[in-house]
Amino acid sequence: MSHEGIRFVTKEELEREQQEDRELPLDARQPVKVHVHKSEGTGLEIDWKDGHHSVWSFAWLRYACPCATCDAEREQSGRPIGEPPPKEQTLLPMYQPPPRPNSVSPVGNYALTFAWNDGHKSGIYSWDFLRRHCQCDECKTS
Repeated sequence: MSHEGIRFVTKEELEREQQEDRELPLDARQPVKVHVHKSEGTGLEIDWKDGHHSVWSFAWLRYACPCATCDAEREQSGRPIGEPPPKEQTLLPMYQPPPRPNSVSPVGNYALTFAWNDGHKSGIYSWDFLRRHCQCDECKTS
C-alpha cells in the first residue's frame, strides 16, 4: 500500500494551518505607521489600522523569510518560522554578524522586501504575512 501524497501532521500543525487559512479583517492588514529601525539595528514596528501594534527583531524576520527557498529549507529541516538554522559544529566556529538589512523597500502597497547583510534578498514580507506572525504576547498565545 502506497502512502505517497499523504502527509501526517500534529494537532498543533493542523491548528496553525487552519489559523493561517482564515481571512484577516482588512483593518488588521493595513498599516498606519511602519518604522524600520535600520540605523539602530533592532527591527521593524508596525501600527495597524485596527489599533494593534507589532514588533519584530531583524533576526526573527531574516529567519522567517517567506521566500520559496527559505520556506522549503525550514519545512525540510522541521525548523519553526523565525528560528535560526542550527550552526555547524566545527572546531573553530566562524563569527557571523547578526542579521541586518542593508536596505528595505516597499513592494507596491502590500509588502516590504529586505536586502540582508548575508546577501539574501528574495523574501517579500506582505502585510498579511507580518500580521499573521505578530510576535506580541497576545498574538503568540492565540
